[in-house]
Amino acid sequence: MGQELRRLRQEKGMTAEEVAEELMVSQSKISRLENGRRSISQRDVRDLCRTYRVEDKRLVESLMQMAKDSRQQGWWNAFGDVPYSVYIGFENDAASLRVFESQVVPGLLQTPQYAEAVIGGAIPEGTAEQLAQRVQVRMRRQERITDPLSPLRLWAVVDESALRRLVGNSRVMAEQLEYLIRMSHEPHVTVQALPFDLGSHPGMSGQFSILEFSDESDTSVVYLEGVTSDLYLEKLSDVQSYSMMYEHLRAQALNVDQTREFIAKVAQEHARNHESGK
Repeated sequence: MGQELRRLRQEKGMTAEEVAEELMVSQSKISRLENGRRSISQRDVRDLCRTYRVEDKRLVESLMQMAKDSRQQGWWNAFGDVPYSVYIGFENDAASLRVFESQVVPGLLQTPQYAEAVIGGAIPEGTAEQLAQRVQVRMRRQERITDPLSPLRLWAVVDESALRRLVGNSRVMAEQLEYLIRMSHEPHVTVQALPFDLGSHPGMSGQFSILEFSDESDTSVVYLEGVTSDLYLEKLSDVQSYSMMYEHLRAQALNVDQTREFIAKVAQEHARNHESGK
């Protein structure tokens, strides 16, 4: 489908930049649609066919059907309606991920028990089936970290509040932080803690992630998670702004060895609380 869309654009004599400008989207989105690295909606097909003045109704219908079918190809679709499926698609294709978390341990580094407690707190009206499904999806996403052929390069800066917030219970927290330390020893995983006493920092406005791709035609994407909808920023100026913020966070946070010592200390506090019945 991507190849067909590229052919239609080239027949029209338009560049990806011109198409992006006419549809008021990023040029990287057009490139991703054409190289098959981004899911395409029927609305995307409709807008592109209108832009390319495609008069063959059978071709348009064929592309619309292909768009509908293509949205069922990701492994996450087997779990039903996943609210952040677009993000999972990006994450699945990314070569590296930089994430700042101010409230919880990053999803790719969560234990099943911690993930269950986090998700249960986030959707208190969810059914047991919905909760189990989301936990399964989160665990499945973590396979990118352990992929022996092309593991995701993960760099996480985590605020102290995420380490101290009692999610589940003290035992769950102690086990989660011990697991976080173990994962930080993986060669492609870097974890830095940002203690309270380091003062204010650029990430105080909230969590954000920066996804980068190996294909040079794919620009980086900044992901901002929302309650009812998510935001994906692909403009170069936006990506540069968040990248600069992240560099400041990395510089301000504890280094890797200091971070392990700090997390181990907080984990011991949770373990003592568990032993004392708190």
